[in-house]
Amino acid sequence: MTATSGGPALHDLLHAAVSAVGGTERPGQVAMAEAVAAAIEGGTHLLVQAGTGTGKSLGYLVPAIAQGDRVIVATATLALQRQLIERDLPRTVEALHPVLRRRPEYATLKGRSNYVCLHRLHEGVPQDDEDGLFDQFEAAQSLPGTPTSKLGKDLLRLREWSDETETGDRDDLTPGVSDRAWSQVSVSSRECLGASKCVYGAECFAEAARERAKLAEVIVTNHALLAIDAIEGAPVLPGHDVLIVDEAHELVSRVTGVATGELTPGGVNRAVRRAAKLIDEKIADQLQTAAETFERLMELALPGRLEKIPEDLGYALAALRDAARAVITAIGGTRDASLSDEDAVRKQALASIESVQEVSERIVQGSEYDVVWYERHDRYGASLRVAPLSVSGLLREKLFADRSVVLTSATLKLGGDFNGVGASLGLAPEGDHGEELPEWRGLDVGSPFEYRKQGILYVAQHLSPPGREGSRADMLDELSELVEAAGGRTLGLFSSMRGAQAAAEELRGRLDMPILLQGEETLGELIRSFAADARTCLFGTLSLWQGVDVPGVNCQLVVMDRIPFPRPDDPLVSARQKAVEEAGGNGFMAVAASHAALLMAQGAGRLVRATDDRGVVAVLDPRLAKARYGSFLRASMPDFWYTTDRNQVRRSLAAIDAAARAAAAS
Repeated sequence: MTATSGGPALHDLLHAAVSAVGGTERPGQVAMAEAVAAAIEGGTHLLVQAGTGTGKSLGYLVPAIAQGDRVIVATATLALQRQLIERDLPRTVEALHPVLRRRPEYATLKGRSNYVCLHRLHEGVPQDDEDGLFDQFEAAQSLPGTPTSKLGKDLLRLREWSDETETGDRDDLTPGVSDRAWSQVSVSSRECLGASKCVYGAECFAEAARERAKLAEVIVTNHALLAIDAIEGAPVLPGHDVLIVDEAHELVSRVTGVATGELTPGGVNRAVRRAAKLIDEKIADQLQTAAETFERLMELALPGRLEKIPEDLGYALAALRDAARAVITAIGGTRDASLSDEDAVRKQALASIESVQEVSERIVQGSEYDVVWYERHDRYGASLRVAPLSVSGLLREKLFADRSVVLTSATLKLGGDFNGVGASLGLAPEGDHGEELPEWRGLDVGSPFEYRKQGILYVAQHLSPPGREGSRADMLDELSELVEAAGGRTLGLFSSMRGAQAAAEELRGRLDMPILLQGEETLGELIRSFAADARTCLFGTLSLWQGVDVPGVNCQLVVMDRIPFPRPDDPLVSARQKAVEEAGGNGFMAVAASHAALLMAQGAGRLVRATDDRGVVAVLDPRLAKARYGSFLRASMPDFWYTTDRNQVRRSLAAIDAAARAAAAS
């Protein structure tokens, strides 16, 4: 049998690869590899739920490499990208070489702004605003001595790093620098001069990454670049026959983010300043007037959805669009030899003004498939945003055509089946395939962990239900008692930063143990501190629900303060719920409950990370036990032993704590 048909050859390859990374094959991993091979060979699509510890990376890499055609692997997190490039792929390629008699090349590819731009680095940033960043960049390059500002130090370090790095990839810079500093040494694809026009084109890090990708059989990228490749029509990824989307539960939100447009007064004014030096006074005045009108309207903007564009906003956006068009025409048809570094100035101005023109046009034109709303941020002020009502049609058309797609994650089954996630991806219910609908199947390969023996799901049904505002004294009492019974060892997952801060402040006053709070230190440092001391607790919000991997006795209690429903006044969420209801469905279950189920599944997954882990997931929201949707949410979480008995849970936590202390003392 061939290596892609699930026969002995595939098993041999998988065994060799797993041995190379120091592991042993697991039944779920074997089942996954066979299903991936069958999907690739049959040209179909596969959704695979593979629990923590399954070894899903090798479960898809081995059959994908064995089939011999180019493979794109798209992930959501930097951690997984690094694991694939630095650990799994090198060992897998070497392990498979004796059998395949070839060593497939592999590479990583990201968006252009992820790589340092040598032109920006050496020639400087076209000066277009009053921030003084350009001056600081110049100073950082020419100073005899050391810059004193944080920005200056970052820029000097970037200059030195650029002489040492082989990739120019921001993710390879450790420790990192601020977004503000990085923006001074990077460009977007629109701002790039192009390799043929740039004097540094032959040395360009982004171009080198693209060339490596063209020669590679396996290309590791991120969800954002995959979305750009699908949305913008101009391919940025090399042609391929197989696409694997890992951490696939994140894909819809990442694609939505890429497809979202934004206008802010600051961004528009920046575009005006960049364009002013390149156009005549009449066109510049037209653009300035349109920008000022837009800014005055935004000062009065109240947060919320705009189901119909107000007349004054429509006029302002139309004026902004028309002025931007005139600028684009003028810049494209005029060349001024007196400009210093003319091409870079022109490209940066065009990139800014084209963005203004496109978003203005999109909102003015209007579409029943778009949602428009105002946002207001305490620090950054008001913004006008537009996003697709759904990306399912886009994904169905762009993702599943002309290639086999495998989507995998530890959380793809919501409420017990794949249909909810499948619908968000543009797939019909499993088994219900029309002539033009992609054919797919869902597979749950389980987990190597015995969840019912290793963990308890406790719902504090005696507590008062959470309200929209105000503290919950009974919840804080319950939290304090649970943490004390566990002897620390607690990861607190909160639905808001305000809730996390209030709980940290309260428990710091009650308990004699370290309470770490997200935002008080870098996330990496917080997780390291949490993992290093069993008495330590870590409280935080969204990043912690999905980004913490601390096996062992230092994380034996995971607490969720409430069911993490999206805000009911979120414009995009409410619009999506309404659309489902108008189509005859249950908008709350399809959107809000599915969102919460996904986060709760991810959050509960922080508890058991190894076969000898033990502990409790405590949900301090009685609705999980009492509400009709509670069973749907619980069915989306790992199959822990379920209880609402508070005394039983305290005894269990105390026993787990005592066992951990005894083990540490022996």
